[in-house]
Amino acid sequence: MDILQAVGGTSLVRLRRVVPAGSAEVWAKLEWENPTGSMKDRMALAAISRAEADGRLRPGGTVVEYTGGSTGASLALVCAARGYRLRIVTSEAFSREKLDQMAALGAELTLVPSEGGLTTKKLILDMIEAARELSREPGTYWTNQLENLDSVAGYHPLGEEIWSQTAGRVTAFVHSVGTSASLRGVASLLKRRR
Repeated sequence: MDILQAVGGTSLVRLRRVVPAGSAEVWAKLEWENPTGSMKDRMALAAISRAEADGRLRPGGTVVEYTGGSTGASLALVCAARGYRLRIVTSEAFSREKLDQMAALGAELTLVPSEGGLTTKKLILDMIEAARELSREPGTYWTNQLENLDSVAGYHPLGEEIWSQTAGRVTAFVHSVGTSASLRGVASLLKRRR
């Protein structure tokens, strides 16, 4: 089995003891069951697969992204499995564990210095510009997660799983967000279903 076949298909479990009696049924999707422990594996797989399919990413190519962690680890997993070089623009402002995880999965890290270890607007803009520069190299594909609609589509299967696992009995969906690609992907699928 290919490691990428382990992306998705995560469990949905009913919360019984933390929900007051007489309340609605509350279910939790266990996205930590994905290979890197993150739902971002879904986005990374979709972004790389779609770029391969339409020729934005070719065999032997390089992938570039800026990130503070989970997206980078997920891209590193997918790129390692598919045989692509991955260059991640990041900073020491982000958790050492995430930086180590990305590197352990094969990502080459470019560290952009922060101001006192803080995540500031300037830091993010500097990271974006560093990624933009790296993306200009021949044979390079920049996933550009915040502007790439493939990341939203990568979460449609998550919505399908929720719909299927609840037999279509979803009346509300609650989700914490970062970039909101996962919320947009799941919500658009559930809205289309009902």
